[in-house]
Amino acid sequence: MTKELDKEYYKAERKAEWRNKLRKEIKSKERTNVVRVHMPEADPNVRNKSNIEVNKGLTLEMAVSESSRCLDCVVPTCVSGCPVGTNIPKFVKYIESGDILGAAKVLKENNSLPAICGRVCPQEIQCEAQCVYVKKLSKEGSAIGYLERFAADYERESGNSSIPELASPNGIKMAVIGSGPAGLTVAGELAKFGYDVTVFEALHDLGGVLKYGIPEFRLPKDIVDFEINTIKQMGVKFITNFIVGKTASINDLKNEGFKAFFVASGAGLPNFMNIPGENFNGIQSANEFLTRVNLMNGADANFDTPVHTGKNVVIVGGGNTAMDSVRTAKRMGAERAMIVYRRSQEEMPARAEEVKHAIEEGIEFINLASPIEYFANVNGMVTKMRVQKMQLGEPDASGRRRPQPIEGSEYDIDVDSVIIAVGVSPNPIIQQSMPDLEVTKWNTIKVDENMMTSIPGLFAGGDIVRGGATVILAMGDGRKAAQGMHKYINETILAEV
Repeated sequence: MTKELDKEYYKAERKAEWRNKLRKEIKSKERTNVVRVHMPEADPNVRNKSNIEVNKGLTLEMAVSESSRCLDCVVPTCVSGCPVGTNIPKFVKYIESGDILGAAKVLKENNSLPAICGRVCPQEIQCEAQCVYVKKLSKEGSAIGYLERFAADYERESGNSSIPELASPNGIKMAVIGSGPAGLTVAGELAKFGYDVTVFEALHDLGGVLKYGIPEFRLPKDIVDFEINTIKQMGVKFITNFIVGKTASINDLKNEGFKAFFVASGAGLPNFMNIPGENFNGIQSANEFLTRVNLMNGADANFDTPVHTGKNVVIVGGGNTAMDSVRTAKRMGAERAMIVYRRSQEEMPARAEEVKHAIEEGIEFINLASPIEYFANVNGMVTKMRVQKMQLGEPDASGRRRPQPIEGSEYDIDVDSVIIAVGVSPNPIIQQSMPDLEVTKWNTIKVDENMMTSIPGLFAGGDIVRGGATVILAMGDGRKAAQGMHKYINETILAEV
């Protein structure tokens, strides 16, 4: 960029015509020669002893440089990879022109939680994987996630946070069950349509899995609170410590005037492997471990119910929850914090960035191994786990090669804490309270193309429909469901008026 262009670039006006001029001044060849930005990170040997955020965020200069890589494709394939349909080229070009607040507004057109998505969404297999740099130029894709985080953080820190445009209030009451990513998204989208929205949360704190499941070093709680506060400013009401199906039923809420419902109660029921010794003391689910640490001060020994951990901690599993658990255990003082996973590292479903961070922080990976039995002392406290070596066979339904046991390869590992992170099942309360509700054999709720269940007016999305999935997929469900609920109200409730 020339000095003259640089001077013009930082003018306060930054009008739309300037963005067009900028596009003409910088040729595609210059853009493709810009090297993708690398996210600054906290020192591994410092961060693994604290809850400071690992990724430190881009500077303005870094963000502008990265945004200049965008080729503004005629057909923006990156958008097709985004479950909520963010207008990626538009917000990126706002950053390039220096209008960061404008970029943040663009993000909020389709995304209620941009600062969260910029931190935890797997952009590398979604929007960035569809970037023309990857598809046609064999280069690293545009760092869309980093830029999304930058714009959202810039807006928050500026003190000039915007509220999406809202339709006039229509007085129609809508209920959302659960305040995780799906619930928050549908609440925000319904508020844009003018509905009177109330979110019912079973826990004492808002955010669902964003609060109880994701550690502070990956997603700071104040970021989640800020995003939720924006939704509150849109007129959405929140009620905590309220279990729909126990505190009150769907029918009870109908009697209070709610016209449609969205179930986003998640998948908080942990799976276990049902192997000998799995009930010994010192063995717990990742859900329990992370919830107690993240919401109940379980990492603080001065509290009444500190969570059990130890010096030799094993986490069984290879997903993001396993990475969150093992890195949390390391921060709680584990001398050996280990991942035991039955496939190779290449098959791990966890984000590559999370695996990289774990390795940097001193996490030990024991791959191609699966636990087959646990042993305990006379007090019933786990002391050893027996694992069997595995080898990879033919691909299974997931496309990954199926692990197969190697006979006679068993060996023992000394442990004093084991955390099981092998998946979750849907919370069953809504299903149990509504016997007419159609569910799958996995107890997930069946929905149609509009996210409506077998019961008219009752919609669902997120993990309660998908099983364990990503934040952004849950948000995509919420956005789609809001449109479906709006359609339902117009075709039924309002059509009768």
